[in-house]
Amino acid sequence: MRWFPFVTLFALSLGAAPALAQVAGADAPTYPMETDASADAVPAANKPLTFPAQPKTAPKPAAKPAATPVAAAPAKPEPAISAAAPVVLPPVRPEAIRAVLAQPAAVAQPAATAQPAANPPIVAPENEQEFGWSVVADPATGVQIGLPTKLVPHAREAARGTRWSSAHGDVQIETFRLTEPGLKLQSLFEQEKREPSTRKVEYSLLRDDSFFVSGIQGLRKFSVRASIRNGEVRGFTMLFDQAMEGIVAPVMVAMASSFSPFPQRSAPFAVLSKPVEYGNGLVVSAQGHIVTDANLTRGCQVIVAQGLGDAERIAADRDNGLALLRVYGPGKFQPLSMASDPGAAPAPKSGDVTLLGIPDPKEQDGSARLTEIKAQVTDGNSIELRQSAPLAGFSGAAAFDRQGRFAGMAEMRNAVLASIAPALPPLRLIRTETIRAFLEEHKVPAATAQNADASKSVVRIICVRK
Repeated sequence: MRWFPFVTLFALSLGAAPALAQVAGADAPTYPMETDASADAVPAANKPLTFPAQPKTAPKPAAKPAATPVAAAPAKPEPAISAAAPVVLPPVRPEAIRAVLAQPAAVAQPAATAQPAANPPIVAPENEQEFGWSVVADPATGVQIGLPTKLVPHAREAARGTRWSSAHGDVQIETFRLTEPGLKLQSLFEQEKREPSTRKVEYSLLRDDSFFVSGIQGLRKFSVRASIRNGEVRGFTMLFDQAMEGIVAPVMVAMASSFSPFPQRSAPFAVLSKPVEYGNGLVVSAQGHIVTDANLTRGCQVIVAQGLGDAERIAADRDNGLALLRVYGPGKFQPLSMASDPGAAPAPKSGDVTLLGIPDPKEQDGSARLTEIKAQVTDGNSIELRQSAPLAGFSGAAAFDRQGRFAGMAEMRNAVLASIAPALPPLRLIRTETIRAFLEEHKVPAATAQNADASKSVVRIICVRK
């Protein structure tokens, strides 16, 4: 069964006010995705997934029994899946499709990031592990998206977001984020339909806050979905070989139900294999000691504290997510005081905080400018952003409370780590007392004088891997 009837329903549901424009023979879109030309052999664990055919929209009456006698079929399909059998995604339930397509606002608005409990799941829970289905936050764009990770196991940075692809590049999913001044959604929509000439638009739909475009590019099919808020556009593009249509059709519906361009709540961050990773560190002594996120320092061949020099990792506390670095040499260190004030009231366990850090260079055109993000901390040390923002390169950022006191350090946890320790939130606060105890354990002389400008204690940490 071809998947475009589902796309038609999807487009119609988004177009409650505007009309659906079917542009035959038009060309599209603005972010052509590069083809992953990898010729590596597909590991056994990453063999292409297979899916049963989708039920027709209007099934015909039951046919008469065949003349040749056959054995009676069981009343229900066998639920068990053989360990040696290929991973199979269950058929997309029609009621699930209707539930997804009837609620386009759940994708465009941040207040409805989760599928209502009354809606049946599209990916059966017993198949989540085999299928590799995971809803993650893309740190480069800030969107939340459901990914079939066993279908697209390769992740890497893209020009405006992140790209996930299959072993041979026949399926690609790419997120994007645009913040150009004066950006108009309608202009972007029209540009998607014109460029490049190798794309033929079959369906297109424009709303006040979102658009959808789909069609054919050469021998491939594509779809683009995007939403706008406060002049910022976020979305994703899916590109796949027509031969993969039977696999991708149910995946597209599942992705549509989970996609949230401006989410309110955190999800585990997507895992990226990056040869160079950026984060933050806090200078905590006049001798060049720096505390940072332990995840950032894993597998580094070289660690650099930008503006201070090469750094050596001298200690780590995996349980608390901390790593201790040391920069040697006559650097101009401005340490952040970790000394406790016995006369001060204890810091509240929850409340508003400001995260101060240096994002990934790609997020600010290569500069190392400090950025503030408003957030809130709960009793469980979970950090929830006041407004959805990309967090690429923000691990190890400093957190300050309303009174400007140092409250701790932000730790970002990706999907793999979150699955190992599900009790820990994706973005959490490592509190000051935990950092202070870590430094005392490793005999780090704490700065006694309060730094008048705590922002000077925040430095960019660069991890270089092979």
